[in-house]
Amino acid sequence: MSRLDSFIRRLEAQRRMLNWAAAEIARRPGRVLELGLGNGRTYDHLREILPGRDIHVFERKVSANPRSMPPAAMLIEGDMAVTLPEFAARHGRSAVLIHVDVTTGVPERDRLLFAWLPGHVAALAAPYALVLSGWELQHPALAAVALPEGVPPGRYHAYRRSG
Repeated sequence: MSRLDSFIRRLEAQRRMLNWAAAEIARRPGRVLELGLGNGRTYDHLREILPGRDIHVFERKVSANPRSMPPAAMLIEGDMAVTLPEFAARHGRSAVLIHVDVTTGVPERDRLLFAWLPGHVAALAAPYALVLSGWELQHPALAAVALPEGVPPGRYHAYRRSG
């Protein structure tokens, strides 16, 4: 499969996952966290499908499309190894949806480079919160859940935080 076809399949899976998660959390109060802003495409989609929801965005260095920028009060800029624990100290386990969109594009490298991340995600996730990620997260408090129809296994990952 060409890299272009793989990229398209990833974006299609990502959109399905986000739409599914939005429906799953529709009646649950709580924060939504976008870990990694990048170009801003998934943040822009989240704010469209979750109108009125607080969506906190974490990004090491902001370079998003200006049309896809969160309000300044919702943007937490800096190294996530620092900003996520600081946020958890202030807000605790208050996120009902966490979308982990940080990647180098190489799963083996991501597992090493971001080995610290699953623990921070678990510390932010409310009981039974959904966690979505483009790469596999391993943490005892995160249980894998079935993917929505149309998302090939391994293309995206979904977890539910234990109570």
